[in-house]
Amino acid sequence: MYYTYVIYSEKFDKIYIGMTSNLEQRLISHNVLSKKGWTIRFRPWILIHKEVFKTKMEALSREKELKSLRGREYIRKHVLGKIQ
Repeated sequence: MYYTYVIYSEKFDKIYIGMTSNLEQRLISHNVLSKKGWTIRFRPWILIHKEVFKTKMEALSREKELKSLRGREYIRKHVLGKIQ
């Protein structure tokens, strides 16, 4: 299984969109383990959305869609709007 996911930093009002085959470990990486990268500056992160796919190509395609302007607008309006 592959996951496309969206995490949110409430403290900094930032969203991050990614893809992984191990969602649990990836979230730990974003919040604890990573020593470099963009996401370490905006900790803590919470998972606000995930989608499951059978293939890596499907997950990558959806990640690309969500990273577009239209995808980010969807996340802000429909996903983030429900939790705020």
